[in-house]
Amino acid sequence: MIEIILIVQQLIASGTHIIAKGITDEIAPHTVLFYRSAIAAFVYLVWFFINERKFKKIESKDYWTLILLAFLNIPLNQFLFFASIELTTPPKVALAYALTPAFVFIIAAIFLKERTTKLKLFGVILAIAGTFIVILEKGVDFNKGYFIGDILALVASLSWAIYTVVGKNFSTKYGAIYSTGLSMIWGFFLYLPIYLVLPSKTSIYNFSAINWLQILYLGILTSGLAYALWYYALKKIEASKLSVYNNLQPIFTTLMTVIFFQFDLTLTFIAGGIIIITGVIMTQKG
Repeated sequence: MIEIILIVQQLIASGTHIIAKGITDEIAPHTVLFYRSAIAAFVYLVWFFINERKFKKIESKDYWTLILLAFLNIPLNQFLFFASIELTTPPKVALAYALTPAFVFIIAAIFLKERTTKLKLFGVILAIAGTFIVILEKGVDFNKGYFIGDILALVASLSWAIYTVVGKNFSTKYGAIYSTGLSMIWGFFLYLPIYLVLPSKTSIYNFSAINWLQILYLGILTSGLAYALWYYALKKIEASKLSVYNNLQPIFTTLMTVIFFQFDLTLTFIAGGIIIITGVIMTQKG
C-alpha cells in the first residue's frame, strides 16, 4: 500500500513539471509563482488553524533561520524553478532536482564537516559527469534560452539543497509539515514586494479556466497533497528507502513530456540521465 502511495506522490510531483511548463508558455513565470504561492500559503494557514494545538511556538532565536528558509523556498528556489522551466524542458529540470542529494552531500561535507565515504564521493562525481553530458549536448551558448534554463535549473536545485541543509535542525525541532508551511507562508510575504516591482505581469483577466486549474494543481496538489503523502510515507518507512523513490521523478517527467510535448529523446540525454540517477543512488546509499 505504501508503495502505491509513493508512486502517486511521485506522479503528482512529476506532473508539476508538466503543468509548470504548460502554464509558463502562456503566463509570465513570476505571475504564476505569485498565485501558486498565495494558494499554497492559504492552504497551510487553513491547516494551521485546524491543528493549532499541535504546533510548537517558534522561539525568538529561530526567527532568522525561518526567514532564511522562507527566502530560499519561494523568492529563490521557486522563482528559479519557474524561470528555468519556461526556457528549457521538464526532463532537464527534473534531472537537475534529482541532483539535490549530491549537492546536499557537498554542502554538508564542506561546511558541516560531515563524514564522507568513497562510495558517496564517487556517486557525486558520477552525477556531475552525467550533468555535463546532458547540459553540453547542444554545446555552450549563453545566447540560447535552453542553455540559460539548464543553468537556472541547476542553481534552483542548489538552492533547494541549501534549504535542506539549513532546515534540517529546524524541521527536526518543529516538525516537517509545520516547518514547510511556515516557509511557504513567510516565503509568500517575502516574495510579494519582489513581485510588485517586477515588470511584464500577466493580468488576471487574461487567465483562462485551464490556467486556473493549472495554478490550483501547483498550489494545492503539489504544495499540499504531495507534501502530505510524502510525510505520511516518512512515518511508515525509513528515510533512506523513501529518498530512493525521488529518482522516479525524472523518469515519470520524461515519459509525460514525451506524451504531452512530443519531447524528442536522444541517446545522449538517456545516457546522461542514467549516469546522474546512478550517481545519486550511490550518494544516497553511501
